[in-house]
Amino acid sequence: MHRVLTTLGCALTVVLATAGAPARSQPAPGEAAPPATTVRTTGGLVRGAAHDGYRTFASIPYAAPPVGGLRWAPPRPAAPWPGVLDATRPASACPQSAGEVPGGSTDEDCLRLTVTTPDGARPDRPRPVIVWLHGGGFTTGAAASYDARRMATRGDVVVVTVDYRLGALGFLAHAGLPGSGDFGLADQQAALRWVRAGIGAFGGDPRNVTLAGESAGGYSVCAQLASPAAAGLFERAVIESGPCTGRPDRPFAPSAVPLSTARAAGAELAAKVGCAAPREVMACLRRVDVTRLLAAQDADQQPSYATPLLPVDPAAAIASGRFHRVPVLIGSNHDEGNGWAAGIVQAGNPVDPDTWPDVVAAFFPSPGQAGAIVREYPVHRADGGPVFGAVIGDADFACPTAAAAGLLAARVPVWRYEFADEHAPPLTPGPPPFPLGAPHASELPYLFDLGGRPRDLTAAQHRLADAMIDYWTRFARTGDPDGPSTPHWPRRTVLSLAPDHIVPTRTAQRRHHCAFWDALEPRAAVSTAPRAR
Repeated sequence: MHRVLTTLGCALTVVLATAGAPARSQPAPGEAAPPATTVRTTGGLVRGAAHDGYRTFASIPYAAPPVGGLRWAPPRPAAPWPGVLDATRPASACPQSAGEVPGGSTDEDCLRLTVTTPDGARPDRPRPVIVWLHGGGFTTGAAASYDARRMATRGDVVVVTVDYRLGALGFLAHAGLPGSGDFGLADQQAALRWVRAGIGAFGGDPRNVTLAGESAGGYSVCAQLASPAAAGLFERAVIESGPCTGRPDRPFAPSAVPLSTARAAGAELAAKVGCAAPREVMACLRRVDVTRLLAAQDADQQPSYATPLLPVDPAAAIASGRFHRVPVLIGSNHDEGNGWAAGIVQAGNPVDPDTWPDVVAAFFPSPGQAGAIVREYPVHRADGGPVFGAVIGDADFACPTAAAAGLLAARVPVWRYEFADEHAPPLTPGPPPFPLGAPHASELPYLFDLGGRPRDLTAAQHRLADAMIDYWTRFARTGDPDGPSTPHWPRRTVLSLAPDHIVPTRTAQRRHHCAFWDALEPRAAVSTAPRAR
């Protein structure tokens, strides 16, 4: 139950925010289709959709369909297509169970991306490019969930949203299988190479690319910072709620696992679906129906390290300075853990003074930890959910983000934020058991129209959304988010982002809690295993 609940929470907020929402590139029933626009790409002609002030080009293949013999193979170049590709409809999401994608998806022909451009972008006047990697715990999520119109038009940038292989199809590891454990990360690099080669036709600057993502997408940015194969594919990085120093014993935030661990999980999956015969494992697995794989895969999915693509754990790479030297904008939300805590309480696990020690012991089982955590974060009332949320938020997000930011800042320019709108619009239906504040993923509606529809923001929240887009896109343009249209953001300052209250955040209590976590269990040296052969 512990592992299922933690993984479910990775995607829960975005799942219910976007499920069933129509993509903006699709006309409503009876509505005339918007005027088409055609661009010649490296693969052929694509016909997109023209809107009021921006254009969208959806479902463009950036790699060959990973089907048949290409299931569990590194991404191959997409074949050119004859005629004109219809790029007016969103792509199918990569295979996943029902959730964020209503009904789920079983379409393996999913290595596609969407380009959103402001009207003024054209090859002779290229705009900065933001490549967005969605979150969802490496098991769910879709590029079509993120309508980038506001970012593209207000920020005057080209935005590329990417679908990449998820779950066992993206992260299966098996001995002797090239690319084992990191196919999803390899897909992201293939998309970045497509951007380098082809975004100029859409008015994007291929030499001014910012790689950005949230949650698992944010951790993917960390992994690409640490991957030698990603050298030269992007000039800046934005990491939202995906601290690079995540650890497997902190299961709410994404992390990487050793290749040996991933191979053991791969062997278990093969046995579950009847493919345990050593000589025929891969041939057998490639014949298994997608729905059966989805049902059999483990709820937790992580990239593998000690691989050619990711030689060392990103945490070790960041700590030792072995990462690409690009400016970084990194942050987390004030109440990251509250969504998980609320879900666990609603699942029948109350948090009160009597149950609190057992709850802590279940999620922090290392000997001696539970008592210290209970003393540092005491529960005095029947409603201890917010205290549990604070433990999750500090241990898995706030403190690891601070640690990662400090390590990065020793070598590259870093700007750090904390999203702190305590009245952020809820991303799940129904009343929560306690006020959630600014939980995991709550910053996303300020940057995107999730599911193609704007959220119900107040006037002050709209101003905050505009300011955040200004910061993010100015960073993409120059490597520095500071500018005249927004409150001053000096380097080495944690900027608190809240409506009408964009100021340096007070960090004394958070520093105290982070010192507690460091003293409780100093971060063990992560493996720096040699590159796998």
